[in-house]
Amino acid sequence: MSTDAPAPAEPSTFRKALRQKRFSVGLAITLLLVAFVIVAPYVAPFGENEVAGPPFSKDGTLGTDYLGQDVLSRVMYGGREILVIALFGTLLGMVLGIAIGIVAAYAGGWWDEVIMRLNDVVLSFPQILLALVVLTAIEQPSALILIVLVGVSHAPRVARLARGVALGLVSRDFVIAAEALGEKRSRVILAEVLPNMNAPLLAEGGLRLTYSIGLVGSLGFLGFSTNPGAANWGQMIQENRLALATQPWAVLAPVIIIAIFAIGTNLMADGIAQVAQRGEN
Repeated sequence: MSTDAPAPAEPSTFRKALRQKRFSVGLAITLLLVAFVIVAPYVAPFGENEVAGPPFSKDGTLGTDYLGQDVLSRVMYGGREILVIALFGTLLGMVLGIAIGIVAAYAGGWWDEVIMRLNDVVLSFPQILLALVVLTAIEQPSALILIVLVGVSHAPRVARLARGVALGLVSRDFVIAAEALGEKRSRVILAEVLPNMNAPLLAEGGLRLTYSIGLVGSLGFLGFSTNPGAANWGQMIQENRLALATQPWAVLAPVIIIAIFAIGTNLMADGIAQVAQRGEN
């Protein structure tokens, strides 16, 4: 009778990443900022559009904006739209990009060439340019339209990474063995290929989320938001930029909050990337 103890289970990528200081710090920053935005309706000193004093005054913690609205309250309310659109846009872009990349790698041959050359054409255009081309034809974009634009703009970049990772897996013995056993291609992809791509894809997801926040904020700065009267970090920068010398917090507060959010998500992506690199060595 064998007395060999079973081998301990391999920790998940997330558990490994939690051991990285970069990832832990980034996760803490991100969660704190998300909590900051979520609790806004309950702890903000004033309402989203409530007048708190004269325009560009020093009243309140961070003063008032061009309409006399409280800057701190607007900053707290202003992240909801950006975070929701950035998160769902990133998820959509990751799903589309992973699907395109794996199909190209798995199909090979001329299918791979056609898919990736079309992908390269889309990659040649800046993300914000693609979004602006569509948004200029729409009077008032909805959240769904912005989510789709963010997702579609990310998909080609994710597809290139997914294809590169998948190319190193589709010819591996465990994939060939699964195909030899008669497994369907969809099952081989879901059960054999995707689980071995999670670390680099998670790292890419963190970077895409960072870019999504910047992209949605930039569109808000240019006037493309779901509700022009609602608080929006990008829109706040545009509305108050002329008074930067007299009331800097009306501009600096949303800039700082976006920067901190970008630092948090980038630290998370770096931590996962380190896990992926160690797994390859």
